[in-house]
Amino acid sequence: MSDILGQAIHDHHQGDKGSKLWIYNRYGPREEMPVRTYFRDEDGMPDLEWGALNHCRGTVLDVGAGAGSHSLILQQWGREVTAMDISPLAVDVMTARGVQNAIQADIFTYADKKFDTLLLLMNGIGLAGDLDGMRRFLRHAKTLLNDDGQLLFDSSDVSYLYPDGTPEGDYYGQIWYQYAYKGQRTDWFSWLYVDEQTMLKIAAEEGWNAEVIFEDEYGQYLAQLTLKSSL
Repeated sequence: MSDILGQAIHDHHQGDKGSKLWIYNRYGPREEMPVRTYFRDEDGMPDLEWGALNHCRGTVLDVGAGAGSHSLILQQWGREVTAMDISPLAVDVMTARGVQNAIQADIFTYADKKFDTLLLLMNGIGLAGDLDGMRRFLRHAKTLLNDDGQLLFDSSDVSYLYPDGTPEGDYYGQIWYQYAYKGQRTDWFSWLYVDEQTMLKIAAEEGWNAEVIFEDEYGQYLAQLTLKSSL
């Protein structure tokens, strides 16, 4: 079972509400990831995600769309949205839920079309893995945006995980995780949480104008990036 997250989303959609998806990490005990989170409706979404959806303009690519909940809302609003996920099972669920344009692809190799907005929610920028990966992503994102396009993503500063001081070595926001579901586990993978100042610095170095347009009481923020050359 290599597509563990996709399998959990698929099973939940098929009516299996009892099986638990666990996330292991290297800083503390395992945590349950409630699969129902991927199926939130409008009332269940936090203000940060509402802010991101309201900032979407033109054609939208919803990257790492999961069960398609954000895309479904954009569709209801009459937006032209493409929902992308690397999981074929997740894409099947999105399609079954009514997402009109759902594609299975890896954002790092996708090159079929350009968009006005690239949207990555639920810390979607984490797919970059580490700070070097974030730079690679920002460079590739330029090739996927129309003139005057924008990139929207949320993240947070996770220094609170280390009350005795952040560890030496890799950037402290590079977190190692492992999914476990129905007796199966993924390999360990790296997921990035990037603090605001580091995000702003890297974005500027990679040729983007970056602005934090929303922050919540939990230290999460929403970033809007536009290309310097387009202004």
